[in-house]
Amino acid sequence: MSDTRIEPFSDRSDVCGVTADGAAWLASAGTYPRSTLALWRERPDAPVVLPCGASFDVVSAPAIFGRRMLDRLWGDGPGSGPVAMFRGRMLLFAAPGTAYRLPSLLQWEECGRTGAIPPLLCHGNGDAVTLPAPLPTRTTPTPFDSRWLVAPDTRHPWLPGPEILLWAAVRAARAAVRISIFPPADQDAKVYDVSRRR
Repeated sequence: MSDTRIEPFSDRSDVCGVTADGAAWLASAGTYPRSTLALWRERPDAPVVLPCGASFDVVSAPAIFGRRMLDRLWGDGPGSGPVAMFRGRMLLFAAPGTAYRLPSLLQWEECGRTGAIPPLLCHGNGDAVTLPAPLPTRTTPTPFDSRWLVAPDTRHPWLPGPEILLWAAVRAARAAVRISIFPPADQDAKVYDVSRRR
């Protein structure tokens, strides 16, 4: 009897699915890479827990703010490394060491401000994260599905460092909170003339 299973990873251009090289890179972060790859061959829809700190760090942001950061990285910056959504949080893969450095950079940047940047969870050496399955589980994802937004597609992906993620977070916060000393143009708002009070 021949094995008719379809190879779960291929060298495709689908941004939602992890390629064979991307899967190899992810698996290399774990203690037993061959076991992780074997699990994904058997169950390509299975999420997996992988350690951070050696191959990558992960910065976890609230979904909406993370999306703003991602827009800044791709719209005005150098792009991003792999990015996933998991349980309502955006997971931005970063260079090892980012989890150690980014919190102090954020604290320095936010000194004297009111906290326009929401708390970012930084996972580095000694931490582990649950990652979505390598292949999408649905053809039409819902907002709370765990999935890859920018799937790993190479054995050596480019990963942003703490300075780039700080820049993206500051830009995202500034875009979310537009403060001006000039009032906005009238947008069909009611204007009350308080000089006519009796």
